[in-house]
Amino acid sequence: MSHVLKLGVSSQSQMLPELQNLLELQKTDREILRLNEEIAALPKRVAAIEQKLAGTKAVLEQAEAAVKADDAARRKYESTIQDLQQKISKYRDQSLEVKTNEQYRALQHEIDFAQQEIRATEDKILDMMVSAETREKQVKAAEADLKAETREIEKEKEEARQRSAEDQQQLAEWTAKRDQLRAGVSADLLRHYDRVVKLRKTGLSEVRDHKCTACQVMLRPQTYNEVRSGEQVVICDSCQRILYFDPAAEVVVEKPTTPARRRPRPKADAPQGWYYRPEYREHGEVLLGFSNANSMATRRIYDFNTGRQIGDIVLREGDYHLAFPEDFSGDYIRLNGSWNEAEVESWGNEMPMNALDSLHADLQAARTENSRRHSEPAEAAR
Repeated sequence: MSHVLKLGVSSQSQMLPELQNLLELQKTDREILRLNEEIAALPKRVAAIEQKLAGTKAVLEQAEAAVKADDAARRKYESTIQDLQQKISKYRDQSLEVKTNEQYRALQHEIDFAQQEIRATEDKILDMMVSAETREKQVKAAEADLKAETREIEKEKEEARQRSAEDQQQLAEWTAKRDQLRAGVSADLLRHYDRVVKLRKTGLSEVRDHKCTACQVMLRPQTYNEVRSGEQVVICDSCQRILYFDPAAEVVVEKPTTPARRRPRPKADAPQGWYYRPEYREHGEVLLGFSNANSMATRRIYDFNTGRQIGDIVLREGDYHLAFPEDFSGDYIRLNGSWNEAEVESWGNEMPMNALDSLHADLQAARTENSRRHSEPAEAAR
């Protein structure tokens, strides 16, 4: 359930200077963390860029190595052909000196075999010459890719170096701001903040809709009211983060487009009564809760903004109007409240937020009604 802050906003929206410093400190710490992570990531980025370039160089080297291997193989094959041709020449010279047909046929067989080897080797050379064109195209393409990629990578590396220098400058500025903010926070609170940040990455959490927005745990009414009042530092019992309240984040209820119904008037003879006092002794704005039971009257006093009970519960004989006459002198406004004694007893030392907001809303309605009532005669006189 969302609660709308209707009254006392100015007093509740005040935040302790230490909390304001801690909020700014948390933003600063997050920015410092981001910059440190970015600075740490830049060398890795440069390494990745260089690795990419190394891959392109490897492709070129492989293409060049393939061309060299083909050249070496071609030269080997050409040498083999020369050797075979020399053998053929030798065999032919020998065939002129042989005396038998059998010797002649043997030499002719060697000549034919060498000629077959020459033709096979020449075919291999022709295949290499055909593939050499493809190899040369691969080398030229790899060289062009390497040239273009080198230009792009040098540009990226320069941008990375510039970004790193900018980050270093910003880091120095944020660090100086961080030191200044930390000086405005007490040592004990700063130690608690640092401990929680180390454990949970963030040290503060906004309170909204009766919950700690970081751990989503519902807060006790007293804790929620203490955070809303902004009068002291409150720690979340669940996650140990320092809690703060931002009135601007609460849901704003739109004004109804239909005419508002007339505010119901509290019954004069009701056994319970709730009253607003703008000035009550040394306490300032308060809410007074009265009840009648068994010829006894009970009075409770609550802080208007926080709902915390002030002082002890007082019991006197008779009807509360007569038992507490001093409370009905001066300015006060009767409010609508329908909680019986058992319910009020269950509240303990603090009024729940739904009850506090209900009384705030009724007070606003009463003031609006009074303002409208005073303005109507003036408009009629015109």
